Amino acid sequence: MDEIAAAAGVGKGTLFRRFGDRTGLIRAVYEARIEPLRQAVAEGPAPLGPAAAPRVRVPALLDALLCFKLDHRHLSLALEEAGSGSPYQAEHYAWWHGILRDMLEHLWGAGAGAGAGAGEGDAEGAGDGEGAGEAGAGKAGAAPDGDFAAHVLLAATRADLVEHLAGEDGVTRERMRAQLAAFVGRVLGEERTA
Repeated sequence: MDEIAAAAGVGKGTLFRRFGDRTGLIRAVYEARIEPLRQAVAEGPAPLGPAAAPRVRVPALLDALLCFKLDHRHLSLALEEAGSGSPYQAEHYAWWHGILRDMLEHLWGAGAGAGAGAGEGDAEGAGDGEGAGEAGAGKAGAAPDGDFAAHVLLAATRADLVEHLAGEDGVTRERMRAQLAAFVGRVLGEERTA
């Protein structure tokens, strides 16, 4: 905080009054950098924007989120590690989870899955654990659970995983994106025609 205050030409007290603590500062920088992506998802054109079909939008959103975390690895990791609560209770996580859950439930059928209607970021109602290898598909013939599947898909873009793969394992950006796209394709399943 001392170095940041000096670089900004303000006192350390000014930073604490504005951001509260280190976590508040990290969150503010992260939010400022991710805001263009959130705007593109909330209001932009396809493939990220709401007009895109979920089968196109889900992989595009996850790819964009992965690229953001690759481009901002240390900031993303610092935010996920900051604070004392569960990362699944964080406002930014709840927003991404809600967007994904809604798209998945639309794709798989309105109100699909045991998690439908559950609070954003809420693990309650995530299914009975059957079919976990299929992102919570549950009993045979049952619609997949959008709430659980959204958690699983977001887990593939967690900053600690991205850092491990890119930093420690040396996985290239292109390979990571291709692996994520293949995984998302398996979770979404075959496109059904009417």
